[in-house]
Amino acid sequence: MAQFDFDAVVVGAGAVGLACGYALSRRGLTVAVLEAQDAIGEGISSRNSEVIHGGLYYPTGSLKARLCVEGRRALYAFLEAHKVDFDRCGKLVVATEPDEVDRLEPIMQQALRNDVEGMRTLSSAEVHEMEPELKCEAALWSPQSGIFDSHGYMLALQGEIETGGGAVVLATPFEGATPLDGGGFKVRAGGAEATNLTCRLLVTAPGLAAQDVARHIEGFPADTIPELHLGKGVYFRLTGRAPFSRLIYPPPVPGSLGAHYRRDLGGQAVFGPDLHFVDHADYSVDPALAGEFYAEVRSFWPQLPDGALVPDYAGIRPKLHGPNEPQPDFRIDSPSVHGLPGLAALFGIESPGLTSSLAIGETVAERLGLEPAT
Repeated sequence: MAQFDFDAVVVGAGAVGLACGYALSRRGLTVAVLEAQDAIGEGISSRNSEVIHGGLYYPTGSLKARLCVEGRRALYAFLEAHKVDFDRCGKLVVATEPDEVDRLEPIMQQALRNDVEGMRTLSSAEVHEMEPELKCEAALWSPQSGIFDSHGYMLALQGEIETGGGAVVLATPFEGATPLDGGGFKVRAGGAEATNLTCRLLVTAPGLAAQDVARHIEGFPADTIPELHLGKGVYFRLTGRAPFSRLIYPPPVPGSLGAHYRRDLGGQAVFGPDLHFVDHADYSVDPALAGEFYAEVRSFWPQLPDGALVPDYAGIRPKLHGPNEPQPDFRIDSPSVHGLPGLAALFGIESPGLTSSLAIGETVAERLGLEPAT
């Protein structure tokens, strides 16, 4: 029987990569998670909304629908068990004009098909009782939505992997992999001390680098690698008192859930992200975009004062669709797709990837032929 340095190597130490490592570690495997940056969660995972999504919108039968709901339930339990800070504050999806009210019912029906718990339709008066400053004609109430400390979550995942005998190796970029005769892979890792590792299983979950990593795996069929589109979203922060205690979302727009409101765990109000497709990763925030944000925020919070929004940060989403194209599902490609035994390759893990991360890890383990964890 072949001897490997690790049972499994995971590429990428963001939330999804660490959750995959955790799922494999729970099954008694030794896991090495390779991260190109000097710290965990420095990519997509450091530039998101830290929202726990209920699972309202995603098409029936999709991975996003199933994994968001399963992942959200598992995530709350994990956060509680590991004493990671969260706030199950709930979310209001608001119709701010009479002609938007009819858009709420299809969302409600989809949420019910997706088995989202506790959904309710609220009148304007009921919403006003919950959030007096919120302008709306009607709203959907999702009590299972919330916010959490995503970095604390990733640290807890790292701790679980290391407790299980695995390692999270920083400043060690993936440079390539070659399938071995008889099964497994030789993985080439760079950094200050370049090295080769052998493993029986390989999982690639590097976010924006997913397509590039796949191209560096020998024998990976190029025609199965989806095109990457960069969806940039910027955030603006409110100076002054946060007006609402719950998440506030407009009805979704094509390709995005729309710029929303959240009160973060520190009590500050943040609006965003918007969506602009870009041709390179640029994390600057153009102050001129404030005008669009003022207009959008005032549609549900007319009292927003002039000059109260300041540029905050930006993120890039690894989209598998371009402008005006339908939003596809997550891609968790197993050997049935690419033909390489022992490899799971993840593409397009954008929202709700953070909420879904624990369930994504379980699906990866299942697609690699592993038994459920005991």
